[in-house]
Amino acid sequence: MAFVSSQDLVSHVLTGKVVSFPTDTIPALAVQPEASALIFALKKRPLSKPLILMGASWTDLLPYLSGSREEFVIWEAIAQRYFPGALTLVLPASFQVPKATNPQDSSNIGIRVPNHPTVSKILAQTGPLSTTSVNQSGEPPLETLEAINQRFSSVFVLDPSELNPEEQVGSGKPSTVTKWTGKDWFTLRRGSVYL
Repeated sequence: MAFVSSQDLVSHVLTGKVVSFPTDTIPALAVQPEASALIFALKKRPLSKPLILMGASWTDLLPYLSGSREEFVIWEAIAQRYFPGALTLVLPASFQVPKATNPQDSSNIGIRVPNHPTVSKILAQTGPLSTTSVNQSGEPPLETLEAINQRFSSVFVLDPSELNPEEQVGSGKPSTVTKWTGKDWFTLRRGSVYL
């Protein structure tokens, strides 16, 4: 499938198609949260490995979270410090998170705001999307849009010509993933961000 413009990519994802774009870490597969099952099928991904919600801002992701006023103050302090950036926060999920995003544990959801201007503009138009790395489950993530376009022919891939050179390739290192335990943070995956 040919590369698509950012506007066409937005149109495709809003009609339930799987798309791909670069981020500040590694490229992502993305879909409307309600259509998350498409990514699990495409990647042959175990249902025990949830997708994360990627949004243009912390505010856009708030409706998907559930917690006390005190917890939101703590979470927002972390978000203000590290978003946008290479940090995924796993937080208690609200009823607005479709079960398809985290099929085996609907109580939590990972959220992230990428530090990538073009993708931020896309996410501002689409709203938060369910995302994951671009690869078959168990294989290394694909790191270029060209490789993704060749390997996943059914996915609509953002045209690299729409990106500045520094936006085309991320760090190549996945985000740090840290989970709120109810009292403190527990790091599930160490990346470039240290809490």
